[in-house]
Amino acid sequence: MKKIVALLALTVALSAPAWAATKTVTLSVPSMTCATCPITVKVALSKVEGVIDAQVTWDPKEAVVTYDDTMTTPADLTRATENAGYPSTIKE
Repeated sequence: MKKIVALLALTVALSAPAWAATKTVTLSVPSMTCATCPITVKVALSKVEGVIDAQVTWDPKEAVVTYDDTMTTPADLTRATENAGYPSTIKE
């Protein structure tokens, strides 16, 4: 019985990709001109598969995005804001 439990635990541990990681990136979104713009940017980012959380502020004009790096990339995130009408760049 202990061998079955150990085998099951090992199977579960190895089934998740070892290279998966949650990452956070900050995007500069200078084209936001009003207090409601962050809502549009947040909705656009939230629709990207792999985004876990998006915090968008008007002052400073930026978005802090937490995402699964196996499902999306910072380039996908900047593309999403651009498609919503708010071009962004990755803040260093």
